[in-house]
Amino acid sequence: MKPSHQIIMHPVISEKGTELAEKNNQYVFSVGKSANKIEIKKAIQDIYNVTVLKVNTMNVQGKKKRVRAQEGRTSSWKKAIVTLKDGDKIEYV
Repeated sequence: MKPSHQIIMHPVISEKGTELAEKNNQYVFSVGKSANKIEIKKAIQDIYNVTVLKVNTMNVQGKKKRVRAQEGRTSSWKKAIVTLKDGDKIEYV
């Protein structure tokens, strides 16, 4: 198994993610493309010392971008929404 910090890249801080954290105790993370739900669950528990109840994952496709005449794409990435046990909380610094 890979180290926890290679599985969990960084938290995704957005309006929707903040609202999920406040209302449903769910947190959004960018994870490695090859990471599975079991690895993500263990990595979150190791890094943040919380109890994970559920992990939902999705692949986010890159968007088309254009700079002057040059067209390109942003990178595709994998997103994980992690549901924590009531009372557990993750503080972003």
